[in-house]
Amino acid sequence: MLKKNSKTKSGKNTNVEQFVRTLAKLIDQKKGTEIVIFDLRSMSPITDYFISTNGLSEIHNRAIAESLIEYAEPDHIEGLETGNWILLDFIDVIVHIFLKATRDFYGLERLWGDAPQIQCEHD
Repeated sequence: MLKKNSKTKSGKNTNVEQFVRTLAKLIDQKKGTEIVIFDLRSMSPITDYFISTNGLSEIHNRAIAESLIEYAEPDHIEGLETGNWILLDFIDVIVHIFLKATRDFYGLERLWGDAPQIQCEHD
């Protein structure tokens, strides 16, 4: 199965590494916490990167998600209505925005713990 390339709202194809760093920076600007980027290129045919982050509340999670949606239109969105786990699928990058308790319960970091992680540059 071939993946489509991620595109910003302007319709331009993006360099995936630049795109994942930009999404992480936008999350940081909206005060998302515990931002972790997993490089899954050698491990998964589904996507190249996962970004996981926490918000402080369901409203905060939705605000983070809406800022990412404003920057680039995801191919698929899950959980925006409830807000405790929001998934934004940009094809090459999948973003998970959690409440801390939900993130701890599902433990994606344990599942993908062998994947290399990319450090985020915070302002």
